Amino acid sequence: MSTFSNTNTGGKPADPYKAANKEDDLPASQKIEALDKFVTSCKFGMMTTRDASSGKLVSRCMAVAAKEHGGVDQLFFTNTESKKTDELENDPHVNVSFLDSSGQWASLSGTTSIETDRSVVKKYYTPTLKAWMGDLEDGVHDGSENDPRIGVIRVKITTATYSISDKTILGFAAEVAKGAVTGQPANVNKLREISESEIQSWRTSH
Repeated sequence: MSTFSNTNTGGKPADPYKAANKEDDLPASQKIEALDKFVTSCKFGMMTTRDASSGKLVSRCMAVAAKEHGGVDQLFFTNTESKKTDELENDPHVNVSFLDSSGQWASLSGTTSIETDRSVVKKYYTPTLKAWMGDLEDGVHDGSENDPRIGVIRVKITTATYSISDKTILGFAAEVAKGAVTGQPANVNKLREISESEIQSWRTSH
């Protein structure tokens, strides 16, 4: 497999920031629980799908409605008649990303299913959905939990990469300043990756 490269660093880490901040030796439970906590704090994420007609990637802001299987299944309400359901029907692969105001982030890859089972919808339904669905005044499409337009996009996470920090603002600034002076990479984040096998094992046990 070819790999893009623009230079030769002579065996030294070409990405010293990643080398300094990546945490490889944590148990899967700690990584997944920290990710789940971060996603909960963000609430809103950007879901990226692929447009079937053009092949272009499209991102939309989505609110996490619920999580299952210990956080590795994420549920989002959707209007089943919207374009994104067509895109997901054509290609169920998505990325969901989260970012907070301090620069902490998460990038989740997964596959989707569109669920219209009313028991699932009713379990997580909130009346505020009516503000987005509207009432068509036909006695059916009224934005209630029985409105057939309301469905759930279930994202089954397959892999995840995220970066969080326990540094204070002053601590972060000091570490960056030190790196700028010394040329040493700033150790300011906890960069973590969760593999497909780790997530599958977690999903099976939760």
